[in-house]
Amino acid sequence: MKKIVLIIALLFLNISFGQQNITTYYFIRHAEKVDSSQNPNLSEKGLKRAELWNKIFSEIRFDEIYSTDYKRTLQTASPTATARRIEIKLYNPKTLNIESFKKETLGRKVLIVGHSNTTPKFVNDIINQDSFSDMEDETFGNLYIVTIIDGIISFQLLKLP
Repeated sequence: MKKIVLIIALLFLNISFGQQNITTYYFIRHAEKVDSSQNPNLSEKGLKRAELWNKIFSEIRFDEIYSTDYKRTLQTASPTATARRIEIKLYNPKTLNIESFKKETLGRKVLIVGHSNTTPKFVNDIINQDSFSDMEDETFGNLYIVTIIDGIISFQLLKLP
């Protein structure tokens, strides 16, 4: 009898976990760029960092990958997108509707590549708080992870070298 109750309890827990909507966002800034021109490519160091991000994310099954429409962000996202055979979706941080974005990505694992000023703002908009300020020009290793489970938001910032 105890085994039957235990099995029913485990099935109930499994069913309730299966009904949760879990959305996870991974936000990064583009890697190091060649120069300060309008739309530069990544530098050699930046290309290596883009490959490092791919390795860091190797166990994550992304559903979608977003990037702004700049060479440096697209080149940062490309190794991860190529490895997973995911087409990069473009977004414009100036015209992005956060609520629509949340609805479109509900229940998904999403990588978002942006810039030193747009990435922290995007994270703040997703979490409905003003927790993060613009990144310093030399900062390229910040990884913001936001998880939303049935409307409950948790977030963290990992600072990688």
